Amino acid sequence: MTLVGKTQASEIAVHWREEEYVHPPAHFVAQAHLADPAVADRFREENFPECFREYADLLTWDQYWHTTLDTSHPPFWKWFVGGRLNACYNCVDRHLARDKNKAAFIFVPEAETEPIHTLTYQELYVRVNETAAVLRDFCGLKAGDRVTIHMPMILELPIAMLACARLGIVHSVVFGGFSGEAAGLRAADSGSRVMIYADAYHRNGKLIDHKASADIAVRTSAAEGQPIEKVLVWRRRDGEDLSNTPMVPGRDFYMEELLKSYRRARVAPVSLEAEHPLFLMYTSGTTGKPKGCQHRTGGYLAYVAGTARYYQDIHPEDVYWCMADIGWITGHSYIVYGPLALGATNVLYEGVPNYPDAGRPWRIAEQLDVNIFHTSPTAIRMLRKSGPDEPQKYRYRFKHMTTVGEPIEPETWRWYHDVVGKREAVIVDTWWQTETGGFLITTRPALDAMKAGSAGPPALGIFPVIYDEDGKEIPGGTGRAGNICIRNPWPGIMQTVWKDDDRFVRQYYSKYCKDPKSRDWRDWPYFAADGAVLAPDGYYRILGRVDDVINVAGHRLGTKEIESACLTVPQVAEAAVVPVVDEIKGRMPAIYVSLKPGVTDAKGAAEHVVAAVETMIGKIARPKSVHIVPDLPKTRSGKIMRRILAAISNRMDTGDVTTLANPEIVEQIRRQVQGEGPVELQEGPEDVRRFGEQE
Repeated sequence: MTLVGKTQASEIAVHWREEEYVHPPAHFVAQAHLADPAVADRFREENFPECFREYADLLTWDQYWHTTLDTSHPPFWKWFVGGRLNACYNCVDRHLARDKNKAAFIFVPEAETEPIHTLTYQELYVRVNETAAVLRDFCGLKAGDRVTIHMPMILELPIAMLACARLGIVHSVVFGGFSGEAAGLRAADSGSRVMIYADAYHRNGKLIDHKASADIAVRTSAAEGQPIEKVLVWRRRDGEDLSNTPMVPGRDFYMEELLKSYRRARVAPVSLEAEHPLFLMYTSGTTGKPKGCQHRTGGYLAYVAGTARYYQDIHPEDVYWCMADIGWITGHSYIVYGPLALGATNVLYEGVPNYPDAGRPWRIAEQLDVNIFHTSPTAIRMLRKSGPDEPQKYRYRFKHMTTVGEPIEPETWRWYHDVVGKREAVIVDTWWQTETGGFLITTRPALDAMKAGSAGPPALGIFPVIYDEDGKEIPGGTGRAGNICIRNPWPGIMQTVWKDDDRFVRQYYSKYCKDPKSRDWRDWPYFAADGAVLAPDGYYRILGRVDDVINVAGHRLGTKEIESACLTVPQVAEAAVVPVVDEIKGRMPAIYVSLKPGVTDAKGAAEHVVAAVETMIGKIARPKSVHIVPDLPKTRSGKIMRRILAAISNRMDTGDVTTLANPEIVEQIRRQVQGEGPVELQEGPEDVRRFGEQE
């Protein structure tokens, strides 16, 4: 692609070959929840917002609402106003009359030598009630309080979440792979007084001492001005202490021992207003400070229940496995709240997909008769690389598969369909975000044809638009990329950024707001900060972020947050982080560092940088490379030009560098990274080409 002059990110033309259509098999269509084409009429724009009653009516309400959508204070939309309900009751209690002995979760330990454990809805009910009693009576927590949960993928994680929801406590789950410092910062921001941990867990064949993170988290939170009063620790194995980190008397308590005083306790679910916050989900932002996306109870639960039913096609007899981590929004929406609201049977797997080998997922699927499978393009790429023929060795049969978290390449999509799905499963390639709560772009699995690499048309009741930088709509079929926005509110959209309403408005609505004084929702499009192209057939292809967030294996990591970690290393003077293409993870951080004068140990400095990133953020942010360079390319005003570094890392054209304050440094860095001699330049993916354009 050749760009002439200065071209804004959203104006770059995109060229790709339209892929072939793959139609859903007849046997899937025959049993699908969403098989009537008339559903599109029910969710037309003229029926908005009342169309979403169809989702809300999937729930049990203590008190029915009087206003479906309140737009009196844009963009702080209120859904199902006047309604009251409890999320835990909807996910657990109401299923007992008919399905108390049905499996709610099937827990699969990473070690194949450990037995698989099934938790029925009745057992889940008992354990959630007892845990809620500990939170209420021992910890003194009540509705509106916050609790930070930093746990791995074990059954006690959803139990803790549901216990919080039962009481109206706002839970903040931190991905188990994040560091103690990252958890502590999030606990401090949320104002948590209690943290919930596990002593240890299995990961890639190793036993990880997770309790050690708790001590770091408590110190970090205290340093931020938020003391942690109690740390509740679940034992990974009953009766065994797997952590070498001592318990702190008066602060740390084993849940196993506390629960002895609350056996057979029953805690009535607290009836909450539909707008009562259900949870905070922290996601990286471009300022370096994680932001707490605050999600409501009624609208969120209705939206994830409706989308799980219609797009995941979950039936009572299905065995559903979402291979995401509950520490991310996918796990909240499509492991815990959406499927449980429908009374589903969920597989919960502790470990990594390819341990001890690439056949592990397919052995699990065969053993448990999984028929709905949900994972990310990163996991698909990894499994394809490590065992391309493994799925053919096992007798499982998926009716439905999901891909989520990032765009999937057509070649990878075809392997997923042909080999993993055995050409019998329908695929939904979904686009959505932490902020949106649930799917926004996806095919209706029994009604729409699949197309490799394209997420599909809008979800029901969602009305997208693609704008250029000047707010002009880019019509479909032009081949031009733009900023995808959603013109209307929907029940799953976050309420606000925790304790920062201004940031919420500024980041998601100010860019394309037509009239700040208007109360008409049509004047407040939601800016997703993702690039997209609309094909003539109405299918959207998502191109990735338009800001400086790096999507690593579906996990959004802010470059400013990583750079801040680098700058804690005493030898480091400046740091810049850019995305580099990775075969497995899609994108990984590449770090460029200049050292302080007099520092000569470049190798040691690089090792300290990696250690700092892993300590402050987690191993998920581990860089693909650390380059110690004499200086960083800068404008005359001193701004680091990350766009140029991204081009060097990905062997792309760096463009015109003559206007830089130090143009000679570009060639020095290029030779250091790419080696001497001529290098064949690549076009590079769209998101990497655009990285840093807005600087």
